[in-house]
Amino acid sequence: MGIAALAAAFGLVACSGGGTGSASGGGAVAAAATAPSSSSSAPTSSSAPATSSSPESTSTKPTPKPAPKPAPKPKADPEPSTADVPCEAAAAASGTSACVDISAHRAWLLQDGKVIYGPVSMLPGRTGHATPIGTFHVLSKEKMHLSKEFDNAPMPNSVFFYPGDAFHTGSLKVYSHGCVHLSATSSLRFFNTLHVGDVVQVVS
Repeated sequence: MGIAALAAAFGLVACSGGGTGSASGGGAVAAAATAPSSSSSAPTSSSAPATSSSPESTSTKPTPKPAPKPAPKPKADPEPSTADVPCEAAAAASGTSACVDISAHRAWLLQDGKVIYGPVSMLPGRTGHATPIGTFHVLSKEKMHLSKEFDNAPMPNSVFFYPGDAFHTGSLKVYSHGCVHLSATSSLRFFNTLHVGDVVQVVS
């Protein structure tokens, strides 16, 4: 066979795999046709970086309720003052004593010069039967004295400081015959507080 014939035969073999059929006998051209394309980019991860599946907690601690304000302390009763007590002798006496202000219609109880009760309302003797003025001492006490002079009139909680005259429960609208009328509550306090020998001062 001549050189021309060999060249023609080689050309047919080299191009026989260019169709859609089998790639058998594929030479350089066939290899190039079937090489995988390198145009596709490198694969990338389709999944996003892992994140927490639960959303960030937005709950907050419950706001504590403000502590209830403490109840206001009850105001203490003001301490009785001796400034208005007009009885110097009663204020200077040791132990318990009593003071009576006729014009002001007030009375007090004192302990070692300090007021422990009063002033309270009182009513003295009427005209012609005035309550005696001066400094006296408790003479006697009777829980229920009956006045012989006035038809056995009852005189509860009587504390006598002058013959015939006493602190006792009586009207605060009707003047007495010399005694010192007190309310039932006040007369009981005077009766329970004063003792025989205690100073009683009555001022006009």
